[in-house]
Amino acid sequence: MGFNKPYLTGNEQVYIQEAISGLHLSGNGQFTKKCQTFFENRYGFKKCFLTTSCTDALEMAAILAEIVPGDEVIMPSFTFVSTANAFVLRGAKIVFCDSRSDHPGMDESLIESLVTPRTKAIVPVHYAGVACDMDVIMAVANKYNLLVIEDAAQAIDSFYTGEDGVKRPLGSIGHMAAFSFHETKNIISGEGGMLVVNDERFIERAEIIWEKGTNRAAFFRGDIDKYGWIDVGSSFLPSEIIAAFLWAQLVALDKIQARRKVIWNTYYDGLAELQDLGIRLPKIPDFATNNAHMFYLIMPSLEERSLLIYKMRQTDIHLVFHYQSLHNSPFYLSQGKEISLRKSEEYSDSLVRLPFYYELDIIRVLEGILN
Repeated sequence: MGFNKPYLTGNEQVYIQEAISGLHLSGNGQFTKKCQTFFENRYGFKKCFLTTSCTDALEMAAILAEIVPGDEVIMPSFTFVSTANAFVLRGAKIVFCDSRSDHPGMDESLIESLVTPRTKAIVPVHYAGVACDMDVIMAVANKYNLLVIEDAAQAIDSFYTGEDGVKRPLGSIGHMAAFSFHETKNIISGEGGMLVVNDERFIERAEIIWEKGTNRAAFFRGDIDKYGWIDVGSSFLPSEIIAAFLWAQLVALDKIQARRKVIWNTYYDGLAELQDLGIRLPKIPDFATNNAHMFYLIMPSLEERSLLIYKMRQTDIHLVFHYQSLHNSPFYLSQGKEISLRKSEEYSDSLVRLPFYYELDIIRVLEGILN
């Protein structure tokens, strides 16, 4: 049994064929617009731009934030390399924040202590689709005039409730946000991502960067009579084939989410007894919802995690660990930097992810772990 299996709704080929029949295969066609409008209407995102990956969305955000060499960007160490790479490519110095003791997400209480006159942005990562405490983060950002770029790669259809009692979709709170539709996510298009722009200051330029640094989109809308190269940019937008695939998934979003939540709750209830052995189950803070992106266990030690992974592979069930803390990566250490982030390191050594996909035989996994 593999760790992940992409779920197909059955309409992916239907919409892809529709895109082919329409003879518009490059980006920003009808399916791109359908997907972007879906997110804007359902979640209240100000403006959405489909991208070929979440990495691309983060790179767009770094350009829009006008990151220049020497700028500092605060983010968790326990995250995927793309979170950092997007800003390193613009010359930023990455300032890593440790994780929370109760959750792998960044410890929001530490962020203000990491701010310096060179700080330009904070990049909270909503690990496992579970919200960071955005009230705390936005308060720090407002105090020091910083940008907040939500790494919401895993956070589709997940929410945060602030002290004002308002429930807000993740990705709608920061100035910008990046989502992933990689095949391991809840909603997929193989590869694929999306940049959300919530601050109107960045919308017009985002469209230009998205279209290779040109005002081509404005030309095709009839806003201008010709287009040209007016800014930096790249080929960030996906083809209509990718967008058509994604549209089939979005139409089935509620169905997919309902099934994933059943799986998550079955895991939680079925494995609750492990807590008596010192094995921790995921914790959802009161301010966050659970979008059932993943289910993980926090083992007491690296050795016990390795034993569990080995034991399960003997029954052909594949468990995987997750991020290796970026502050201990060969690239970061090669820059002559060495820091200690105890909680992040603990999660790197002890967190194990269980198989999680729509058609999962969860009873077999539970039996394998408990027996």
